[in-house]
Amino acid sequence: MGYRFTDLTTACHNDWRAYLEHDFVRQLGTATLPEASFRHYLKQDYLFLIHFARAYALAAYKSPTLADLRQAHEGLKTIVDVELGLHVGFCREWGISEEKLAELQETRATMAYTRYVLDTGNRGDLLDLHVALAPCLVGYGEIANWLNAQSSTVRGGDNPFDAWIAMYESEEFQNAMQAELEWLDARLADVTPTRFAELTKIFRDATRLEIDFWQMGLELLDHDLTN
Repeated sequence: MGYRFTDLTTACHNDWRAYLEHDFVRQLGTATLPEASFRHYLKQDYLFLIHFARAYALAAYKSPTLADLRQAHEGLKTIVDVELGLHVGFCREWGISEEKLAELQETRATMAYTRYVLDTGNRGDLLDLHVALAPCLVGYGEIANWLNAQSSTVRGGDNPFDAWIAMYESEEFQNAMQAELEWLDARLADVTPTRFAELTKIFRDATRLEIDFWQMGLELLDHDLTN
């Protein structure tokens, strides 16, 4: 029997749990995260989404089949036509105007993660790119599910970050996560042990960079770059 996505998370267990259960995530769930930290994260996540769209454009170029090309095209359209608009609206609710977003500079954590994803996709194939993106697409869905499983998580009006959790627990996002898991499982089933080791390194590196992204928000790292 071949490999599955869960084999990647098992191979990177400590890093994966450190990402899913990071203090930023925990404080977001318990409604104790400083609002300045969340705003800082929102700004940089807007910039990340732009690079995420670029990654899907790269996925289209890397697609060996028409089905893969269609998947990449739909992903790109969803980010550009839907998700970025929703994020701009979400930022506006937190007092961050679209004009302010347009003036943002990237923090080092944002640059490190997004360029790693794009560089991995440029150097490798479509599977390399999907594995590099998996901590984001799969991870956010799992984080929402993990938060909902914690008795300490505050939901509703008592948590100013409730809408963030709701976004990633939504049927639409959970379905997208499941579709990505099915795609990954189908491709991982055919890889050799040597190839799996290469993919494990990509997944571990990307997960660690996601941890740095949380830490950037928690500690307001490079806050001087975002005014």
